[in-house]
Amino acid sequence: AWVFTLNGVAYLLYLWLSREWRHILPRRESWGEALRVVGHDLGLYRKPLPPGKYNHAQRIAYTSVMVMGVGMVVTGLAIYKPAQLTWLTVMLGGYQAARVEHFVLTCLFVAFFLVHVAQVIRAGWNNFR
Repeated sequence: AWVFTLNGVAYLLYLWLSREWRHILPRRESWGEALRVVGHDLGLYRKPLPPGKYNHAQRIAYTSVMVMGVGMVVTGLAIYKPAQLTWLTVMLGGYQAARVEHFVLTCLFVAFFLVHVAQVIRAGWNNFR
């Protein structure tokens, strides 16, 4: 868990210092455009998507993963040291609620991973290597 946390902190620092966060954070139009990206991926929308480093669905997904990562650390600390961090455990709804929240976040990470790998394979096996 500490390796995960340190890796996440290093990545967030990189995004901040390199100003790459501007390419990842969703914009106001991202929610509508993400539906177009999903339609394109499902073959329902035939027009080519606008070029860019990240499409709008990726912006939402990658930002969500960063938020989920922070949530994983917070809920993990609450269930790791509930006596020492009572205020945090209480803020999350209690020990059992923190465990459920941590589990749900874990499931969302697994779902993101599976969809991400499927998209990479769909884009071409050479991208996967």
